Amino acid sequence: MLVLAVLLFIAAVVLYFVGRSTDRSAFRLGALGAVIAALLAGITSVVHVVGAYEVGVPVTFGKVGSPMTPGVNLISPFTTVTSFSTRPVDLNLSDNDVVEVRSSQGGVMEVEVTVKWAVAPAKAVELYRLAGSESAIQQRLVFPDSREIVRNVFARHTSEEGYSSAREKINAEIGNLIKERLAPRGIDVTTVNLRNVKPSKALQDQIDRKIQQQQATERAVEAARTAKAESDRRRIEAEGIARANKILNDSLTDKVLMNQCIDAFKEAAAKNAIYTVPCGNGASAPVIVDGSKR
Repeated sequence: MLVLAVLLFIAAVVLYFVGRSTDRSAFRLGALGAVIAALLAGITSVVHVVGAYEVGVPVTFGKVGSPMTPGVNLISPFTTVTSFSTRPVDLNLSDNDVVEVRSSQGGVMEVEVTVKWAVAPAKAVELYRLAGSESAIQQRLVFPDSREIVRNVFARHTSEEGYSSAREKINAEIGNLIKERLAPRGIDVTTVNLRNVKPSKALQDQIDRKIQQQQATERAVEAARTAKAESDRRRIEAEGIARANKILNDSLTDKVLMNQCIDAFKEAAAKNAIYTVPCGNGASAPVIVDGSKR
């Protein structure tokens, strides 16, 4: 703007003298317009307006000055101002930027994280020295540090803790570590959201195989339990039959058998004619005669 102001001022002087020599009012009006434009350009070169929710970092001949607050600020004509937004910015580690992590067991998982960060106005100069621009802050500082911390935290937990049982704990741990890492550099991290954790394809295949093995083991255990129960039932049944047979065998003496035989044939003789009834060993076989004497 300073160079433009000088050129416009020179043009105004030339137009003035040309108009004076030719006595033409158009050149005088052109000279007046050039002077006004030169003044505006000169004012613009020494005034810089910092927008709301921004902070400016002035640099004059390679020397970095103090941060500039929102509003109108007077600067040197040779000063350039780099502005940084102080509004929160979302860094989404997803899709192509999804973080691949390895658990303490060696399983690989894919993690999606959103980091909400903002520039601390008081640290704008330090951030300018570290990165140089707002986009560079995210790419050179927030992005790599967040990925590193996410990997380190998940490496201390098992796969199951990562995507189920300890997810909230891991989210809080990641958020605290990112805040501690970036705060000294002038980056305020307001929120860290662990949006999604899922096993990689290889790990998912391992999990599926493990579930299938567990189910097969449970079925085998149940089958063994059923077989043992059936074996015990048959053993108890056989033992009961054996005990019953032993009791029966012990109780069947010759006299008992003789009496049962006689009783049986008495009942038969009441219905039929004469019977010769051999009971026992035949040595003393009794004869039962029908009482009708037919």
